[in-house]
Amino acid sequence: MDNLIPAGQHWSAKHYARDAGFVPALGAPLLALIDLQAGERVLDLGCGDGVLTTRLARTGADVTGLEPDPDMARAARARGISVMEQDAHDAFGESAFDAVFSNAALHWMRKPEQVLGHVHVALRPGGRFVAEQGGFGNVAAVVTALMAALEAQGHPTPARPVWDFPSVTGQRRRLEAAGFLVDEIALIPRPTPLPTGISGWLATFANPFLTAVPQPARASVLADCTRRLSVLHDAHEGWIADYVRLRFLARKPG
Repeated sequence: MDNLIPAGQHWSAKHYARDAGFVPALGAPLLALIDLQAGERVLDLGCGDGVLTTRLARTGADVTGLEPDPDMARAARARGISVMEQDAHDAFGESAFDAVFSNAALHWMRKPEQVLGHVHVALRPGGRFVAEQGGFGNVAAVVTALMAALEAQGHPTPARPVWDFPSVTGQRRRLEAAGFLVDEIALIPRPTPLPTGISGWLATFANPFLTAVPQPARASVLADCTRRLSVLHDAHEGWIADYVRLRFLARKPG
């Protein structure tokens, strides 16, 4: 089984809230797009610590989270969320949900076609799938700087992409191949301020790039990466990451 979380990535709910709390905070457009109704059964795919999941539940919908990381799942349960603690590459229901919601999770999944197939099966006929993930070009400067820092210091770079950041055309074709009708899909450039700077971002997300780097050498790689990323630092507004999001609404026919 391929894990939802790539090798080398470990989550801390506490650190995620501190360094990446902007991720759920910027989820309002996605919440509007799903337009939940009271009584609907909803799955939050990759619910993390449950911050957005609780906002889904306030609509009166019957919400379940899916989260493979134990620390994140515990944090979501502490908010009163029912959580399926499992990998999205394994099936999670058949005609069980009126809607599936996912924010900032799909790009971590190593076999996206397999996950989209599970979503299709889990939805009732006519059910909708609303998601936002990293899209083509997301954090391109950060990825380029990390790869350059690794190469400059003689360390291997990842043999495969760490994240899946598809284009509009690529993701539309995947969704249609899984059996969905795509109502809306778009790339959305979103320069994103980083509350704890690029160091906090790298501490939270860069581990998959560093799995082959000895622990004592990692600080030097990250320092070199930070130096290369000075173009993302504004003297007045601080660090701003080059985010590009892919947002879509798709439906299961029926």
